[in-house]
Amino acid sequence: MGEYIIHMNKEGILQFIINRPEKRNAVSYEIMDGLEKALNECINNNHVKALLITGSGDRAFCSGGDLTQFHNLKSESESYEMLSKMGGLITRLAFLPKPTIAFINGTAIGGGCEIATACDFRIAKRTAKMGFVQGNLAITTGWGGGTLLLERISVSNALSLLMTARVGEAEFLHDIGFVDELVDDIVPIHEIPLIKMISLKSEGVLKAYKKQLLERWDKKRVEENITKEIRQCAKLWASDEHHEAVDKFFEK
Repeated sequence: MGEYIIHMNKEGILQFIINRPEKRNAVSYEIMDGLEKALNECINNNHVKALLITGSGDRAFCSGGDLTQFHNLKSESESYEMLSKMGGLITRLAFLPKPTIAFINGTAIGGGCEIATACDFRIAKRTAKMGFVQGNLAITTGWGGGTLLLERISVSNALSLLMTARVGEAEFLHDIGFVDELVDDIVPIHEIPLIKMISLKSEGVLKAYKKQLLERWDKKRVEENITKEIRQCAKLWASDEHHEAVDKFFEK
């Protein structure tokens, strides 16, 4: 079995599962390729009603970028290539014309939170923990998650999550509006109320409401801000402070 699984259930929910539990479902280049395939399938297949993203196992949704792969990116230009590749996918995810759901089945940190932020809905297990921890590694969000977070929840709550880089309990993230629905660990995906109810609606209805959401956004402005975010992260990525922070992380 590969690093990702793409599966559509009989109700028309396309599932993209990050299948790297031994790496806490960290994002690799192969995961990026898989996400691109899933996005293309959503666009090209009229039987797909919605896209659901989750992680394999019960420990992690996604722990962000795989530092064992990406730490060898030292310069601004090297990191920008990786960041812009994933940033482009995150942008496509945010503007996908069908509903998108992040099922946060475990810990979501760093880029994992950015992926979740790009989705329309975030459903989390009550035991899950989440945090935009990039600041602890002397970088910012770099896939567009910071820009999108400022669109999703209040500015003060968004800045607090980004600037403190703290990891919070699912209930706290629910209280501030980041998580839309909390579920118990034993509830299977297809029995989660929001997912179950969405799957009963027609593709046309779901696309129409998603269009209304996207029309509230200035797409050009959001895309420009994501590009600026990626460039800012690439600059910080090349700093000695970032590389020293990652070295200390590996020493733990």
